[in-house]
Amino acid sequence: MSGPMKGVRVLEIAQFTFVPAAGAVLCDWGADVIKIEHAVTGDAQRGLVRVMGLDALAPGSNFFPIMEGPNRGKRSIGMDLTKPEAQEILRELVLNSDVLLTNFLPGPRRKMGIDVDQIKAINPNIIYMRGTAFGNKGDERDKGGYDSTGFWARSGAGWATTWDDATDLTQMPTGAFGDNTGGITIAGGVAAALYKRAVTGEASVVDVSLLGVGAWATQFGSNLAMLVGGPTPAPKRVQPAGTPSNPLTGSYRTKDGRFIMLTMLQPGQYWPMFCDAFNKPDWKADARFADAGLIVQNGYEGRALVAELFASMNLEELKAILGTQTGQWAVVQDFWEISQDKGLRDNGLISKVVDSDGKDRELVASPVLFDEVNPTLTRAPQFAEHTDEVMRELGINDEKLIELKIAGAIT
Repeated sequence: MSGPMKGVRVLEIAQFTFVPAAGAVLCDWGADVIKIEHAVTGDAQRGLVRVMGLDALAPGSNFFPIMEGPNRGKRSIGMDLTKPEAQEILRELVLNSDVLLTNFLPGPRRKMGIDVDQIKAINPNIIYMRGTAFGNKGDERDKGGYDSTGFWARSGAGWATTWDDATDLTQMPTGAFGDNTGGITIAGGVAAALYKRAVTGEASVVDVSLLGVGAWATQFGSNLAMLVGGPTPAPKRVQPAGTPSNPLTGSYRTKDGRFIMLTMLQPGQYWPMFCDAFNKPDWKADARFADAGLIVQNGYEGRALVAELFASMNLEELKAILGTQTGQWAVVQDFWEISQDKGLRDNGLISKVVDSDGKDRELVASPVLFDEVNPTLTRAPQFAEHTDEVMRELGINDEKLIELKIAGAIT
């Protein structure tokens, strides 16, 4: 199987991760994605060497995860869309594409000839997708942003994860956290638009903003605030996390300094099983925890018992015991553990890819599978790697290629 998007041609005029991540997902699903990068500078993300304090490139390696993740499987061409000669090529690419993806602001879009009306005038049947920081309407439509501003800060996620006595806002857990979330949201919107076009013949303009994706992710809190008609009390953002009235929810630290998250939302059902698993008949018989109501009433006392128990045992000991009962729990993993997670690997969600040096690498796959078949990933393109190949597909001969390169229209 080559993916449900086989035969779909996507033209991507975007940079960084928000929107390019959508192109990567569409590639995973079988689409042919052609990425236009500036003829001289390329995607600006190629110049990022450190992200959130971490090196983005391993010494001696050409494998650049910050580019590989949101760009795997694509073909790259270098074009300067401000050149008249490049506009002729753009026209042919647009005529031969089903979808256009962009995250450029309105001014640059207009200058490059890729705003909605300009593209629709060439191909009215193309699906036009624009990703923005704060939406395409209102006073902020011309304002740029990153997921740190549009997704993390504005959505309440940063506020809700910062301790009350903190002097600094909690950072996103990793780079491009909101961008990647937005990317798969965009891919879903493009898929819906393709379906609409197939059924009705109408080609939509699709809009997705980082702010909208962030608000969707944190909607429980905002929906509750709107229900009560004003600000809700701030959550008790101090350790321990979880529901104080239910000792079987929240995180607990182990003897060896790890954390385990418990999420057993029905304390009356799970408390007896939990006590049996840990051989605590006295807890099970304790009148304070005789039923769900009493467990909630005495939740802080129950939390103290569980916290002391977990603090006396190492992670592996706790995992062995928790695995014998049916309540929901998980180890709080670091990024290496995530990459080795058995569930991800059993389901093919860590995928092999061969880099430009012929070396086997691995990347996290997009999380949607079709017909239980995992996509075969290919590496991200080098800058302008496929310019000549794509130009020839458009019928441009070698003599014309040289002219375009001399004019600075393509690289």
